[in-house]
Amino acid sequence: MAASANRLRTLYSAHPSLSSLPSLPACAISTLHLVTSRSYATTTTPENPVSSPTSTTTNTTAPKRRATTFKDKLNAGPSFSDFVSGGNEPPLDPAEAYALKTALVGPPGKKKEITRLPSWLKTPIPDSKNYKKIKNDLRGLNLHTVCEEARCPNISDCWGGSSKSAATATIMLMGDTCTRGCRFCSVKTSRKPPPLDPHEPENTAEALSRWGLGYVVLTAVDRDDLADGGARHFAETVMKIKQKAPNMLVECLTGDYAGDVEMVALMAKSGLDVYAHNVETVEELTPFVRDRRASFQQSLRVLKAAKETRPELITKTSIMLGLGETEAQLWDTLKQLRGAGVDVVTFGQYMRPTKRHMAVHEYVTPDVFEMWRQRALEMGFLYCASGPLVRSSYKAGEAFIENVLKKRRGGSGAETTSREDVERLIAGEATQ
Repeated sequence: MAASANRLRTLYSAHPSLSSLPSLPACAISTLHLVTSRSYATTTTPENPVSSPTSTTTNTTAPKRRATTFKDKLNAGPSFSDFVSGGNEPPLDPAEAYALKTALVGPPGKKKEITRLPSWLKTPIPDSKNYKKIKNDLRGLNLHTVCEEARCPNISDCWGGSSKSAATATIMLMGDTCTRGCRFCSVKTSRKPPPLDPHEPENTAEALSRWGLGYVVLTAVDRDDLADGGARHFAETVMKIKQKAPNMLVECLTGDYAGDVEMVALMAKSGLDVYAHNVETVEELTPFVRDRRASFQQSLRVLKAAKETRPELITKTSIMLGLGETEAQLWDTLKQLRGAGVDVVTFGQYMRPTKRHMAVHEYVTPDVFEMWRQRALEMGFLYCASGPLVRSSYKAGEAFIENVLKKRRGGSGAETTSREDVERLIAGEATQ
């Protein structure tokens, strides 16, 4: 070790570039030995010439590296100042903000142009813990939801609350197979679905009471194979829920029972709080959108019969936009609904479930949805939820209806939700 140090000192004192350095301790000299050894073994550049009588390498200049394509793109992109403009940029014109993008898809020579899904219709993939808990509970009790069967885009929002009591799920009764084949719906269809589960009313009531929800929504597939259309099974479920949780508010989205007003009255008297039945679209488009056994006037009679059976009932319906309806047709639809005593109407964007279903005629912009919301309220509707992602069972709308029902029962208005709060919730703002 001492001999090595002495040899290094000799080299250190003999080297012209190192002789001017101050004396170094042994440990530093050892480190320096490694550095200088490497410098002798490598090719040097003119900027730092080092000569060595024992070096066999030739002094050459390293070629300049060509700029990469990525660096070229980076330099041509926006500068840092573009991202810190301070928010002074003027808002985009609606025509530019809502402009739809297209893309060419398909093999070479057979490409076709498609319209990409607008940004205001894109939703996150559900993966929250609460979503998984609710799904496991439903599967454990052999229950189905229209949220899953109809591929609702709001499932991550409705099921992903901070707790089960903050979440909402629309339970679908009488199985997951419908006897009708509407051209907009992705629920499975069959002429002879499996028989009804006699334990379903009890299991449904048990699950909902276990979750401790304040407001629940029930719906059902159409069962034209049954004499009563499944009305008694549906009504029994409502009564079981009310027995286990008397204060729970129940909304039922029912079928038309083939126009049988007696079955409509049976449902209206079952103890439910909101009677919902969807007309789905304007009268002129109904034959092209819904099953041939459904008609606009038949749905109107169902809503009117429910109101006549129990005038205090809140009646509700839903309309899809983007199917090719006109403004005049929508005006006429709203007038007929108000004439039938309908209290609540919702507007949502039709979204094609699969290629086997009807194509989207138009993606309606949020501004148009807001316009129809204002028009519905001006016409006298108690409430209107309107937006691209709004569906018939929409938790913001449920919050307002719950408020109305509690007030009618004599509840404290200070603990309920106002229409303004619900409208902020729809707009994505936090409710105070």
